[in-house]
Amino acid sequence: MITGKIELLAPAKDISTAMAAIRSGADAVYIGAERFGARQAAANTIDDIRQAADFAHQFYAKIYVTLNILLYDDELPVAEKMIHQLYEAGIDGLIIQDVGLLELDLPPLPLIASTQMDNNTLEKVKFRQDVGFSRAILARELTLKEIQQIRSGTSLELECFIHGALCVGASGQCYMSCALGYRSGNRGQCAQPCRRQYSLKDKSGKTIVNDRHLLSLKDLNLSEHLEQLIDAGVSAFKIEGRLKDIPYVVNTTAFYRKQLDKILAKKNLQKNSSGSVVLDFEPNLEKTFNRGFTDYGLTGERGKYGSINTPKSIGEFIGVVKRADRTFFIIDSKIDLHNGDGICFFDRLQNLSGSTVSLVEGQKIYPNKINEIYAGQKIYRNYDHLFADKLLSIPAQRKIGLSITIQETQNELVISGTDEDGNNARVEIKDKKPALKKDVATEAFRNQLTRLGNTIFECSDLKIETQEMYFVPVSQLNDARRQLVEQLLQVRQTNRPRQTGSVLKNNIAYPQKHLTFTGNVLNKKAGDFYRRHGVETIEPDAESRQDLTGRVVMRTKHCLRRELDLCQRSDGKTVAEPLILQDEDGREYEVRFLCGQCGMEISLGYEED
Repeated sequence: MITGKIELLAPAKDISTAMAAIRSGADAVYIGAERFGARQAAANTIDDIRQAADFAHQFYAKIYVTLNILLYDDELPVAEKMIHQLYEAGIDGLIIQDVGLLELDLPPLPLIASTQMDNNTLEKVKFRQDVGFSRAILARELTLKEIQQIRSGTSLELECFIHGALCVGASGQCYMSCALGYRSGNRGQCAQPCRRQYSLKDKSGKTIVNDRHLLSLKDLNLSEHLEQLIDAGVSAFKIEGRLKDIPYVVNTTAFYRKQLDKILAKKNLQKNSSGSVVLDFEPNLEKTFNRGFTDYGLTGERGKYGSINTPKSIGEFIGVVKRADRTFFIIDSKIDLHNGDGICFFDRLQNLSGSTVSLVEGQKIYPNKINEIYAGQKIYRNYDHLFADKLLSIPAQRKIGLSITIQETQNELVISGTDEDGNNARVEIKDKKPALKKDVATEAFRNQLTRLGNTIFECSDLKIETQEMYFVPVSQLNDARRQLVEQLLQVRQTNRPRQTGSVLKNNIAYPQKHLTFTGNVLNKKAGDFYRRHGVETIEPDAESRQDLTGRVVMRTKHCLRRELDLCQRSDGKTVAEPLILQDEDGREYEVRFLCGQCGMEISLGYEED
């Protein structure tokens, strides 16, 4: 059970997205630096990150930088220098995967154990705590019960993903891309083989399913489970998507902000930043990129997680076609389509196709392409033209509550301001003069001192506690307001809550004595770290270009037998026979099923018995 503050963490590919996320209610943003992030296409300069941090810190929000790939020996000094530059730029934490970094001279930054570190057991998470990590990002595969078990044995902050794309393989433990072409996910270069087409065959070579996206998962959506996660011990909730555009980030952040605020009010908890958000739109998760949604078995119920007919976004369900004509169709729906909307649908072979709406006349929808649309077909909208346009403007405003009080001394008027975090500032106005028109003077105070539209503040309360009303020129009131705001910003910066962290150099035993290539030891420093913590043998990692034929290159809780209604475990004991997965290039993989716990292991190559 959480008693502290709860954090909503949003992704940002650049400074504009970071600022949009903060305005939409994010308590923190995670962003990539110039190098060494797991999303190479989302790199940002030190100066951009400094600007993002300055903007976020106004609201006591945080900026975390992702340095979450494995590093080669010659990259460690470069990374060390960059980390110090990021610290000077004002970041609030560093998300890392490579334990070799713990052997360097790091600044006192909180360290966050990336989900790439496979934080899936109490023993691993407790070890992270013992060596100096401030937080662990939990493996996506965990259930509520498993999260509760981890929480019961550690005081480390726990973060979990609540929305967005799912890797089918356990994070940091998927070597499929690396094995095929040395494009390693642990180096930020994943070729996404999980989104390709595959055929599934039995041992005799008989085809079970042909040319489907058998390893592609739906997107995660835990919006109905936030309170359960808080009760399980999670204090940071993460939206996936560092390559996503501003509309996606704004929509998802705003949606989860609203959901969390209701729960926090109910449970008497606080968010981990300041300010209230006013939205100019109604958030809707189905209106931005999604492949359909899944809770990925969070509650322990086994389900179907796949999006096997397409790895692309299908968006929101609109309705069923009632009639298809030569140039238009009529749909049974309560949702209106508009010119410029993107629609998609599955053809008779269950392949995804799409079109753009060129004209709407009453019930008649005229798409650019009509030949694949038929009566009885389901129609989805994967691009809402009007919704996207609204999100590209400034659809959210974030303001910090400010109470202003006017008092007097013998010779001065004192205007003081206290923000929602208890920060104070005051401005004196000399030569007070009794007002001849007291109502006009009162109105002037209210109008001028509360005119804060271009600042981060919003006056929630103004009190005039003088014995009589005084006249102050409008220009002088405006100047007093500007001074008050400037002082408050300075005081907020001085009083901003800050966390520090430090690596704990000790010899506490790591939970494993022997590491295979899945230990992800790429550099000498990482090897030194593990040996100091009792590891006796370390196999070369996958990035060393060793041949992984016959080795397990992916483990996943996704089960193709369950997905395709081929489960053989009716007696509760049977272990299903392996199957063969064949990719578009004819390469074959052996799929072994983890019956009982549910899931699969995929090995590179297949040999007949």
